[in-house]
Amino acid sequence: MPDTLVYQDTPPALLPLYGKAILPKKNISGADITLPKLSAELLCAHTSSSELSQYERVCGFRPSNHIPITWPHILAFPLHLKLLTEKAFPLPLLGLVHLRNTITQHRAIGTGEALKLHVCLGEQERTSRGIEFGMITTASSAGTVVWEETSTMLFRQSEHQTEPGEKKAPPTLEQYPNTAEMDAPESIGRQYSKVSGDSNPIHMHALSAKLFGFPRAIAHGMWSKAHALAIMEQQDEWRSGPVKVSCQFKKPLFLPGTAQLNWRTGQPGWDYQLLNARSNAPHLSGRIEWL
Repeated sequence: MPDTLVYQDTPPALLPLYGKAILPKKNISGADITLPKLSAELLCAHTSSSELSQYERVCGFRPSNHIPITWPHILAFPLHLKLLTEKAFPLPLLGLVHLRNTITQHRAIGTGEALKLHVCLGEQERTSRGIEFGMITTASSAGTVVWEETSTMLFRQSEHQTEPGEKKAPPTLEQYPNTAEMDAPESIGRQYSKVSGDSNPIHMHALSAKLFGFPRAIAHGMWSKAHALAIMEQQDEWRSGPVKVSCQFKKPLFLPGTAQLNWRTGQPGWDYQLLNARSNAPHLSGRIEWL
């Protein structure tokens, strides 16, 4: 096993890591790319902080004696950034796309509970779009894993792009019986960045987003997922207990914008999707399963 970068109770500082993120990577062909076995640990992550209440407000969670299910992702973000900016990591950070996210919470985590966080790079896979790999995070309390996450990332490669003639028609979009409107103000990218540390320029301002090919800034995918969960948690049908929440990120949510959260309840889980204002295209889709 490779050496693991270990931090006691203070995660790595983000500003120097963002400085490293803009440095160019060595130009290598797709055939030469092999992701290293990198990992990092934060031995004592404090779940309660001044940022927690701000995060709850920005994402719409009600204050509670338990942390939001997505909060450990924020606590682990400096470790994610540390691994993705290591010299041994061959891919440019600003070129990565977040495709999917799956969180499994084995029990509710109390506000103020200390967690041990472990992050590592998962196996890579070559697909029609490029290289996909997982960023795997676990959170442990008193030696027991209480929370797990896999974020699947994509590095696009031109030689793997699908030819125009090969594009398939999108599947028929099923409409679910429950709907709530989600407002995404122009400032939400900056608000979320302040509490999450994720300051990717595509989320911050229209001008910086245009440098990366977007007409306007786009909402963070993990803000969209967290805000959707915050709304669904407030429904009478929501259940407590161990739960797995997955989602696939699809079309960007441009800022400012309005989206429609659409979901259906059932046993053993719920299906949900975040649709555009006209409810005919998805920003994300996913499933909630109680375990």
